[in-house]
Amino acid sequence: EADKLIKGLGLHKMSFLDVHQDVVTMASNAALKLIRQEHLNPKEINRIYVGTESGIDSSKPVASYVLSNLENVLGEGSFRNCDVVDLTFACIGAIDALQNCIDYVRLNPTKKAMVIASDNAKYDLNSTGEYTQGAGAIAMLITSEPRILSFSNEVGVSTQGVFDFFKPRRTVNKLENLQLENNPEWNGVLESEIAIYKEQPVFDGQYSNQCYINRISEAYEHYKSESNQSRKIYENWSNILMHLPYCFQGRRTFIEIFAKENQELLEAQIGETTKDKIKALAKSAEYLDLVNEKILPSEIASGQIGNIYTGSIFLGLLSTLCYHFQQKSDLTNKKFGFIAYGSGSKSKVFEAEVSPEWQSAIEKVKLFETLEQCTAIDFITYEKLHKKELKH
Repeated sequence: EADKLIKGLGLHKMSFLDVHQDVVTMASNAALKLIRQEHLNPKEINRIYVGTESGIDSSKPVASYVLSNLENVLGEGSFRNCDVVDLTFACIGAIDALQNCIDYVRLNPTKKAMVIASDNAKYDLNSTGEYTQGAGAIAMLITSEPRILSFSNEVGVSTQGVFDFFKPRRTVNKLENLQLENNPEWNGVLESEIAIYKEQPVFDGQYSNQCYINRISEAYEHYKSESNQSRKIYENWSNILMHLPYCFQGRRTFIEIFAKENQELLEAQIGETTKDKIKALAKSAEYLDLVNEKILPSEIASGQIGNIYTGSIFLGLLSTLCYHFQQKSDLTNKKFGFIAYGSGSKSKVFEAEVSPEWQSAIEKVKLFETLEQCTAIDFITYEKLHKKELKH
């Protein structure tokens, strides 16, 4: 039902890859746009680190394909001295890439790095994850003189090896499925098993949601410890950026942290169990005020694009910055709180301070104007694209 998706999850649209698009083309286009937008010399960029869980090669990183594509446009050898690699940990891989590049630039303040988040969030037709699909890429420039955000040194982390969401290597028996005898060679495969690559994950939605809550709550507490703070640190943040596998995931899960930080307010709610009281607290004026002020700006673009895995938290950041640019808000020296999550599972919590030049950097982006130019497709075309039945 449309109302369930729109009012319940905040979903209005989803982005979907066309025939000749994949994570490489998206990442390449995002990188090229950033280079041209900031008038960068390719030789200035010492690193291109890609966060993705949609790799197309078990050996060669997406970043290497991106480098080749960029050199096709900007000149052969223009990135010859650039270090490239992929970082993969479900939806938190680009955060790992970001922090790795930040540490690199801290040690080498004259160097510049580029971080790219690029993913295709695709689920089986008629599955419970189908309506949370999305695709996109975001490229970010990391320098010692940031014009948008300066990140904290302290990072809270929580990790546990679980199977809430994963993409296993699938195999089929060649002899049984192809009705072959004596294990003959088939398209270069000598083994009796044929490996199948499938973009769609294996997942347990409710379990994954609980893992999300557990990790972000633990990482939040760890960040408080790492930064030597005992008070409600979310009160320091003018905006909260979270991984949004669907638009309202942030507001639905941050309530757990809010409840723990406001025990007296929680106990004042009507309900027989703690779970009942948390549900009541989620509808309270105090929490709804927090959502509208600190979380809602990050949801605007998510509701129009859907889940883009590693890029989702950065899409929320971009949405927040563009929203405040339109509102003519004064964000200078304000702090943003980041609560990242990747299935499997890991969360990281940290903060950043908004730079005085943020408006001059963001005015070039025109995120919301770009979203208005998206192309609608009919359902038949969507299903054919999903099944890869269209070739042009």
